[in-house]
Amino acid sequence: MGRAFEFRKARKMKRWSAMAKTFTRIGKDIVMAVKEGGPNPETNSRLRVIIQNAKAANMPKDNVERAIKKASDKNTENYKEVLFEGYAPHGIAVLVETATDNNNRTVANVRASFNKCNGNLGTSGSVAFMFDHVVNFKVKEDSLGMDLEEFEMEMIDFEVEEIFADEEDSSVMLYAPFEQFGAIQKYLEENNIEILSSEFERIPTTTTAISDEQKEEVNKLLERLEEEDDVNNVYHSMEE
Repeated sequence: MGRAFEFRKARKMKRWSAMAKTFTRIGKDIVMAVKEGGPNPETNSRLRVIIQNAKAANMPKDNVERAIKKASDKNTENYKEVLFEGYAPHGIAVLVETATDNNNRTVANVRASFNKCNGNLGTSGSVAFMFDHVVNFKVKEDSLGMDLEEFEMEMIDFEVEEIFADEEDSSVMLYAPFEQFGAIQKYLEENNIEILSSEFERIPTTTTAISDEQKEEVNKLLERLEEEDDVNNVYHSMEE
């Protein structure tokens, strides 16, 4: 198993742990997708995947439909995706993905989190280069219509970096560069391969080993950032 597998394993129990936070994040994703490509999932490929993500997270269908309806209202503010970069204590690089309808509020809150936990909010480009921006798709294994090795061969043209089976739920995960999202989604849908979920992630190219005591300091910052309403994801270069 490779880097993406280890990254996912380390984060599996941490991601989207709070149901309310999950639904809030999906709601924002729906607003952005609808504002960009319209409310019809048949013609909006990004919205189709988000609806599938909502289903995977057990978000009630009524909630999804309300979010789409709300997003279609011209008076509904759109959310802007803003990436923050900085350092936690002990030189650990941190990337913070946010979706906000008030950038001044979000900047102030993220900066306060870094300052109060002995971190430093950096400038754009200061640490992003230390992370690979990737997309992952989780698909139903028995919908492949081929074995895993054959599927890997099919994915070569899409620059897929890693494919592995998850025996827990009979699914297959694949990781590819962020830019390949649209092409992979089109291939999967055209070949009737069932998409269970899809996410964008940032995987550190290298990780830094620190002591347990130092990890506690870093985790204080990470946890504080994750509690912020505008924060969708927090990534770091600390070795788990």
